[in-house]
Amino acid sequence: MVVFRVTDNINIKTTDGTLIKYEKVKGPSNLLNETIYISTLEDFNDLKRVLASVGNKYKAKIIDESKVRYLSQFPRELGITNINEYNITNNLNYKYKNTNILTKNNNSALESLYLNEEKADLQKQIDGVLKRDISIVILGNLGFSISEMICASTALRIFYEKLMKVFKSVKIDIYLNASENRFYTRDKTIFSNQTFINKVSALSIDVKEFCQYDFFIDASSVSKRSFYETLNHTDAWLYKLGIDYQTIPNEMKYNKINIAAYRPKKELEDKIKTIKKRGKVLLYHPYSANAQKSIPKEIAVRFLKKLIEKMPEYTFISALKLDSKFSHERYFDLNNDSSSFLDFCYIVSNATKILTVDTATYHIADAFFIPTVVIYTNRKKQTMEYNLSKAIFVEDESKDFSQFIFRDESLLLYRFDGWQKLKASKVIKLLEKL
Repeated sequence: MVVFRVTDNINIKTTDGTLIKYEKVKGPSNLLNETIYISTLEDFNDLKRVLASVGNKYKAKIIDESKVRYLSQFPRELGITNINEYNITNNLNYKYKNTNILTKNNNSALESLYLNEEKADLQKQIDGVLKRDISIVILGNLGFSISEMICASTALRIFYEKLMKVFKSVKIDIYLNASENRFYTRDKTIFSNQTFINKVSALSIDVKEFCQYDFFIDASSVSKRSFYETLNHTDAWLYKLGIDYQTIPNEMKYNKINIAAYRPKKELEDKIKTIKKRGKVLLYHPYSANAQKSIPKEIAVRFLKKLIEKMPEYTFISALKLDSKFSHERYFDLNNDSSSFLDFCYIVSNATKILTVDTATYHIADAFFIPTVVIYTNRKKQTMEYNLSKAIFVEDESKDFSQFIFRDESLLLYRFDGWQKLKASKVIKLLEKL
């Protein structure tokens, strides 16, 4: 959490056209103030960059967080607390800025040693609350990738269900990072899609409005915590929310995505109808935003050809651009038809089975009960296991001969050897078992 004021009035527009209005502070001695703002550390840093690009007179000035927290109207924090986050990270950067200790890779690891990770107990935090109707505000993104946000939504649903056993009603509002978030519209769609979420808005939020809530959850810098590196995303968010993830049965950790109100473009709808008339449909998703998780391009196309040859009862589709030169009568490229999160969810929901690398695809598939085989490249991180998914691992056999700290791709050898050993027959057997 970061508490701040601005030195001049300014409006910032989000990707969905929402205007975030900042006003120069009025009556600074009164901290219960509509012109003193609260945001996440990530969004505050983005805001500073935006202000700097506009002009010198626009600045964001820090206000002592502890003074605002001591307001009698200030809501109670739930889950793992995030007190004094700005000072912790700022002091680290100041302490090590003239050394080579802080790099892009180890900065988060160093911060995790100082940021609070002490286990919280949600039940103890709400014990003794007499109100029957409560409101909760969440600061910031619960994850930054689609995978993370879907899993976070699952953890948040479990959190909501636990609270509903204690209270008559629970209102949850989320304020997402927005200052430089080019995926704000997508992120808003993902969380707005959850039926238990009351409202999704853009950060920042002023102190007066913030204090109208009974409780708050500070999602700032969660991804920098060590538990976020070791646990799967659903369990990591349960831990953050003060819930013992080990006591939650796996069958409760299912994903939900509501596309009842979604209306696909007619062209996409017609294509899906035509494809489904052919029989079984397999969605092939060989690429991730992370290159290390992706099947190399030339191998991906070659592997698809083997699948098409050995699975004649299936029609294959992909929402990715694989290779413009590749075509087959049983392969349909839906890349141009998948322009939004809900478009892709609609495509996934119409598949019979799915083969994907470690991306959001298999988390979305769980929400629609689509049997899925997932290809992983990392055995160290816990994977999210679903009843209708099977895992297959490809070992990273690459050798980095670079003598430098940074990764030199030209000195990275044998990087495709593990993928070369991926057998279509093994994948097909897993698909048949689902």
